[in-house]
Amino acid sequence: MGLENILPTYHRSPTKLPISLNKLCRSKERVLLGFVCFGLVVGCFGTVFFLPELRTGIALPSINSVYKVYEHVQKVGPEFILQLPPLAKDDVHEGRAQQHHGQIDKPDFHLLEDQARLKAKIETQERLELEQNQMKVLPRPVIPSSKSEAGVSGSTTQPDGGIKGESGENVRYQQKNRLPKVQGGGDLEPDIRAKRETVRQMMKHAWDNYATYAWGKNELRPISHKGHSASIFGSGNYGASIVDGLDTLYIMGFMDEFKRGRDWVEDNLNLTGVSSELSVFETNIRFVGGLLSCYAITGDSMFREKALHIAEKLLPAFNTLTGIPHALINIGSGTSKNYAWASSGSSILSEFGTMSLEFNYLSDVTGNPVFRQKIEKITQVIKKQDRPDGLYPNYLNPKTGRWGQQHISMGALGDSFYEYLLKSWLQSGKTNDEAKEMYVDAMDAAVGKLIQKSNGGLTYFAEMKFNRLEHKMDHLACFTGGMLALGGTHLEEPLKSKHKELGVAITHTCHESYDRTNTKLGPEAFRFSDAIEAKALKSNEKYYILRPEVIESYFVLWRLTHDVRYRQWGWEAVQALEKHCRVDGGYTGIKNVYSDEPTQDDVQQSFFLAETLKYLYLLFSDDDLVSLDEWVFNTEAHPLPIKKVNLLYRGI
Repeated sequence: MGLENILPTYHRSPTKLPISLNKLCRSKERVLLGFVCFGLVVGCFGTVFFLPELRTGIALPSINSVYKVYEHVQKVGPEFILQLPPLAKDDVHEGRAQQHHGQIDKPDFHLLEDQARLKAKIETQERLELEQNQMKVLPRPVIPSSKSEAGVSGSTTQPDGGIKGESGENVRYQQKNRLPKVQGGGDLEPDIRAKRETVRQMMKHAWDNYATYAWGKNELRPISHKGHSASIFGSGNYGASIVDGLDTLYIMGFMDEFKRGRDWVEDNLNLTGVSSELSVFETNIRFVGGLLSCYAITGDSMFREKALHIAEKLLPAFNTLTGIPHALINIGSGTSKNYAWASSGSSILSEFGTMSLEFNYLSDVTGNPVFRQKIEKITQVIKKQDRPDGLYPNYLNPKTGRWGQQHISMGALGDSFYEYLLKSWLQSGKTNDEAKEMYVDAMDAAVGKLIQKSNGGLTYFAEMKFNRLEHKMDHLACFTGGMLALGGTHLEEPLKSKHKELGVAITHTCHESYDRTNTKLGPEAFRFSDAIEAKALKSNEKYYILRPEVIESYFVLWRLTHDVRYRQWGWEAVQALEKHCRVDGGYTGIKNVYSDEPTQDDVQQSFFLAETLKYLYLLFSDDDLVSLDEWVFNTEAHPLPIKKVNLLYRGI
């Protein structure tokens, strides 16, 4: 018998149960068996190819990958995830991972508690995000509201004013809410960035010397190395340069200097018990305006409270028969008066007409309507007056409500009244139609009666005295180039084109007043006649005291036109300031701009910090840094937010 006859015709399974090969090979079973085998093959090989841990090696490293993921989760949520002992690699290889990770038979109390806390945290976070989106909640201010909170931030500033170490989350949050930019904003062009850095270092030189030689005083004598105080500040030391310079420091990114100034304001700026006579106008634009600007850009409530404190001290000056405030107020007694030289004791147009930006904003951020009511009263008194040829004289008697001497000027005594008409309309989000109407009417009259053109083609604002033109233009009036161009941008045709063209022409004339001097700095006033153009004649018109108005117009025209000549002209001013006004102890004015070696006046004006250097810095910055679409500058260059447009308005 052959071997094939000895072997059985069936195989033995591991269970010893015989299975007939003929039965296995039936057609239906063959198909089913084929699908099963195919599924097993796909499952095994799919695991190798599609699991990332197994693509690169054997199965055990996958446990290590899971362990790494678990470590990251522990870092993200340590307060919610159970702190289990770490897996030892030996345990992994010995198959004891299950024991370490607590395969328990009954619920663990701590695990349930952690899950509940995690769920509550998620729900709370979702609710807060929803409220933030709906209410547009602003981020916490950079500067704390009390010194006890100071120093908690680890960020430092870059030379260009940017903040180093600012978290990506905060940056994304600001982008999400489109918060206005008040720091950074460096131009991409290296040459422009270098020029801006030069201006920034000018600010540091001016500030450091003030801090060294005159800290707490109103202003600095940079040659004498001591404090200085003009009569407008009375007899006290109120740190005018500190208050005036704070927002410039912040915008430029000098945060250590800003912090020191802020602390001085908190500890020392207090008018309670003071018996001193202050200028209502200057105190408002420098102190109230400067403090409100710092409040807007930082959110630090201390600045708002200080602004309220000072503004309340000014209120007795409004206690006149008409509501037109006096020029001077004794802070201690509350008594007020006007200058004796001002047309028989009249109030001055540029002073009582330059309160609206600060007072309206103060009412909105404090909820106290009294400040807005004072402005509304002034407006109604002015509107009732008959105006000669539609023009506004520079003097108004607060007792009778009648105009004083018929002197009309876009420069000294009149200037910022017109500026505040335009900017009150813009600040209101263009809802204050009364201010707009008054501005348009005033400009129609002023352009029609005062705009002149010289024999050489220079456009300028003349002055009018008793219906006669005086062909003189103040340096102070050079702000009108920027004002007209800014107003034209927001008005309808034909005023849009007309006002913008006039703004360009006047700014060109003011540059000529600089360019025609030996120092390349402009005189306090310049005249036009058959013999001269844009030049000063009298000795008391030839000085330059670090004024900003020409540079202000350069800045505004640059933002509106991007004509490179405005940056070129601004750089010329920087070079002239460095050559003739910079001294070891800061910056000083000069007495004769037509002299090759001008005598210096030894005063560093506080507005040099607030206005001149700020406008130069912004001239060499990107347009979105303190954007003209979101801010208006008060007449001391303190930026105040535009209502309904600027998320930093912070109104109640």
